[in-house]
Amino acid sequence: MELVSLIKGLHPLEVKVLLNFDGTKAINRDSLTEKLNFNTGQSNQAMSWLVSKELIEEKERATRIKYELTDTGRDYQKTGTPEERILGLIKEKGPHSLPEMAEALGLENKDIGSAFGSMSKSGVLQMNEEKKAVIKSGELSAEMKLLRKLLNQLETSSFDEAEFEQAEKEIIASNSKKRGSAKGIFKIIENEIVTYALTHKAAQVKSKMKDMGITGDEIGLLSPEIIHNQEWKKKGFRSYNINVPPSRVLLGRKNPYVAFLEEVKDKLVSMGFQEFDGPLTESEFWNSDALFMPQFHAARDIHDVFYLKEPTHAKEIEQPYLDNVAKAHENGWNTGSRGWGYQFDRDFTRRMILRSQGTVLSAKALTYAEVPGKYFGIERCFRYDSVDATHAADFYQTEGIVLGNDVNLRTLLGLLKIFAEQVAGAKEVKYVPAYFPFTEPSVEVHIKHDVLGWFELGGSGIFRPEVTEPLGIKVPVLAWGLGIDRMALMSLGLNDIRDLFTNDIEQVRLRRRS
Repeated sequence: MELVSLIKGLHPLEVKVLLNFDGTKAINRDSLTEKLNFNTGQSNQAMSWLVSKELIEEKERATRIKYELTDTGRDYQKTGTPEERILGLIKEKGPHSLPEMAEALGLENKDIGSAFGSMSKSGVLQMNEEKKAVIKSGELSAEMKLLRKLLNQLETSSFDEAEFEQAEKEIIASNSKKRGSAKGIFKIIENEIVTYALTHKAAQVKSKMKDMGITGDEIGLLSPEIIHNQEWKKKGFRSYNINVPPSRVLLGRKNPYVAFLEEVKDKLVSMGFQEFDGPLTESEFWNSDALFMPQFHAARDIHDVFYLKEPTHAKEIEQPYLDNVAKAHENGWNTGSRGWGYQFDRDFTRRMILRSQGTVLSAKALTYAEVPGKYFGIERCFRYDSVDATHAADFYQTEGIVLGNDVNLRTLLGLLKIFAEQVAGAKEVKYVPAYFPFTEPSVEVHIKHDVLGWFELGGSGIFRPEVTEPLGIKVPVLAWGLGIDRMALMSLGLNDIRDLFTNDIEQVRLRRRS
């Protein structure tokens, strides 16, 4: 019964090997190709399976060396070696200097120099008083003629090392492609040939297979052609084990977080928003000063932002925005504000940092925004922060602004409701009064996670005139900066923000939108 079970599990490749070889015939890759017309992959697979089932065993290992031409060798075979081409050029057109040869033949100077050196040493060419190569003997050396013979011999296929004489092997070795070298005429290929023989167990299996009428030609896959040609009537069928679990099908799909971000973008674009983007590095001016954040504000401490080592400063800040923002900080400019009442530092404002908030792009968008208008971006930001389930030093925010004479706090709360409920999928949402230097009024939106509890989704508000007017905007501007990572945390049913960026492929495959 055990023998029958083993036979039913044999692949047709294994069956054909067992039936076509006996104790007198060596089983290796070459013999399988010659007798059964197996390709290399089929031969290796069949022998591997048979070894694992103890039906064949290793008898001998041998290294086989073969020679073949490289691409350079094939080119030399057709167009001639540099030595042959140089000799032909001088015979036809007379003496040439080495640079003239290189230009006439389209060869590199180093190839010309090497070839001439070899021909000069063997007495074929010599250099005259004008530093030009002239013919001395006019005949290629025996070594060069042997090289031509080998090029012609290896033109169409590879040959075993045993088919060459020692002198030929030396020519091939000296002109072979070495590791790390870009050129070489010959390629030396080493293959290990493993030879197997049938085991005593295989003899029992062969005898039983013949009794069962197994030939190796049994049908394993029923196709329309086999049915149409009625081939199934002439052959048997392979046995199937219905208890074997099916192969796992790994369907290709987008990373869940990437798909989530694209859904957010599609939703905002469908609402009439235009997308903006910008560089990861920003000046202090756009990252904070343009947002009316005073230069002495605690959030600008070095522990909250990452400064660039090089370049340390931007070359310049665009005008008239620099002057307008500086005056707004110092005395309020034309905004009706008293400003912050300090001397604006025009050198500090050029300091380069990694973008710490996406609102920097909202500020930049004010310089070209249309009224009325709606703009958004999904931006990567960096802050020096402790990493935990809801915080990361490298994170994404979704930023946006809405400009118009008719927009107000109610409009803003409606947008926040869309983000919290429709995008993040939160069931419980609350709005909390907040303070930001650049908005008044200011609102934070909080959502409740089933495991993590309440956490802040982000901040929002209406830009102060000290932000909008220095940048050329005279109408109310709604603004928000929300943690898109935290929205995905809720939407994808995760409990740790770090899982969004996991390198565990199984976790990525299993993740689904909740």
